[in-house]
Amino acid sequence: MKDYDRAILANNIKTLRKQKNLNQAELGKILHVSQQTIGSWETGRAIPGSDTLNILADYFQVSTDELLGRKTSDSVNDSDLSKMIENARFFDGKPIDDHDKDLVRGILRRIYNEK
Repeated sequence: MKDYDRAILANNIKTLRKQKNLNQAELGKILHVSQQTIGSWETGRAIPGSDTLNILADYFQVSTDELLGRKTSDSVNDSDLSKMIENARFFDGKPIDDHDKDLVRGILRRIYNEK
């Protein structure tokens, strides 16, 4: 793992732990590891194994990709939005008008980009 990726993972673990208002010892107890292990992960001195990454992701309710700082496939750019919207239809099968396309674009942006 590259140093940059290691730093992202370390920061993500620390941030997620703090969001749950846990200290390192408490998280260690939950995961059945020592406080020192949590500290090593959060400073990037050590990297959790793949099984532990899955456990961390499940506990924090994020994907392993999110935990590792990878861009998720849930994000979408304007080009992707336009393609989706051009294929959008009303319930009766007719194309939607430009006003409704703008509304749909705004909704999709919020859904896909603000996770």
